[in-house]
Amino acid sequence: MTHPVLKKGAVAVVTGGASGIGLAAAERFAALGLKVCIVDRGEAKLAAAAEAIARFAGRGAGDVMATDVDVSKREELVALETAVLERFGSVDVLMNNAGVQPGSALFGPLGNWQKVLDTNLWGIIHGCQVFVPGMIARGKPGLVISTGSKQGITTPPGDPAYNVSKAGVKAFTEALQHELRNTDGCEISAHLLIPGFVFTPLTAGERTEKPAGAWTPAQTADFMLERLDSGDFYILCPDNDVARSLDERRILWAAGDIVENRPPLSRWHPDYGDAFKAFVDKG
Repeated sequence: MTHPVLKKGAVAVVTGGASGIGLAAAERFAALGLKVCIVDRGEAKLAAAAEAIARFAGRGAGDVMATDVDVSKREELVALETAVLERFGSVDVLMNNAGVQPGSALFGPLGNWQKVLDTNLWGIIHGCQVFVPGMIARGKPGLVISTGSKQGITTPPGDPAYNVSKAGVKAFTEALQHELRNTDGCEISAHLLIPGFVFTPLTAGERTEKPAGAWTPAQTADFMLERLDSGDFYILCPDNDVARSLDERRILWAAGDIVENRPPLSRWHPDYGDAFKAFVDKG
């Protein structure tokens, strides 16, 4: 059964929609009959993605809108909302998916930190603050989906800026769902998409072939739609290497660092390697 919002005539805005998970989601929204606006950087990339969406869904180009927007700039999202409403009349689904991962070090270049936080976290905050009040005011059902990361939950060493940004996305989206469910007359729900290992331009690096352990963006988008139908807030995606059961043990261990007063990131601490392995095996 398809989520009631995902129907013919509804309108979806997808940031980071010209490639990867965003493009796969936009294709599926269009195939369900929604009018779609994809947001990304680069006119040529957007034009190619819009054609791919229309072709995938068997729809006319008039039902797909593609706009070059920097989600870190609130004023550009304000202009986007105006443009979408003028063309399609409403916004029923907002998928905050735009993200970057240039790499970072704790004491590394400030510019990398600013770029990651501006896009991955502020892009979602701006998107919600611009679009969601109008979605609530229309008094109709709607969806807000924000793309987080397992790295924002277990915060592994290696890319602290990305971890901080995605931890912020988790906290913000949790607060958003609490706000929505306590707003009288509100029929909007928020959801946190937590992908596994997905082969996208963000993760590919110099690889041209999908690693066996990775899911495709299409698999991830299909899983997201399935879990939206079930009403999940935390859409925790597996992949070909990591089952949900292992993700659950990793998440529980990370929370246990606080409860058990272990060193932070004890999963990677040499004194706790055996204990973590036993904890996973027990699960």
